[in-house]
Amino acid sequence: MLIVDDHPVVRDGLRGMFAGDPGFEVVGEARDGAEALALAATYHPDVVLMDLRMPGMDGVTAIGRLARSAPTVRVLVLTTYDTDADVLPAIEAGATGYLLKDAPRDELVRAVRAAARGESVLSPTVAGRLMGHLRAPAAEPLSQRELEVLTLVARGSSNREAAARLFISEATVKTHLLHVYAKLGVNDRAAAVAAAYDRRLLTPRPW
Repeated sequence: MLIVDDHPVVRDGLRGMFAGDPGFEVVGEARDGAEALALAATYHPDVVLMDLRMPGMDGVTAIGRLARSAPTVRVLVLTTYDTDADVLPAIEAGATGYLLKDAPRDELVRAVRAAARGESVLSPTVAGRLMGHLRAPAAEPLSQRELEVLTLVARGSSNREAAARLFISEATVKTHLLHVYAKLGVNDRAAAVAAAYDRRLLTPRPW
């Protein structure tokens, strides 16, 4: 097993938790995603306990790269965050399971064993979020013009500047943004940009 977390105290605690169990062997510890990839290539662990928010390479990026470079390695996310913006990208990137750091020791031990067998393990709150996401009606896609407006907003343009770039009125820009907010389920510009990046809707465009 490989432990990946940017906090030394957390790594020490997890190593101590599993060190006394003869069924586990901690082969290494990593401070970020990049170090995790290097250690995984060296030690070929069965399971990687992966934090998500770390300086340097984050957990989601590391999960995606592990899924491509070492598809037999199971990644069990262990984090304090259970928002849609954290859960969905991690699962989509290839995580086998998702637990929160307040999980009891016995639950974490069972989860690691299950992950090693290739079984999916989700904390109850995370499972609820995924079910809610699956049951929600499919979001209406953004139109080409809405994406153009949102791209300019993401680059820092004001409504007036976006209108001038697209040769439309400022009122039309505001209307497009209102449609974007409704489709993405957000209430302001910053949230719209963040949601669009999370959903990979924004890509560099030539102007």
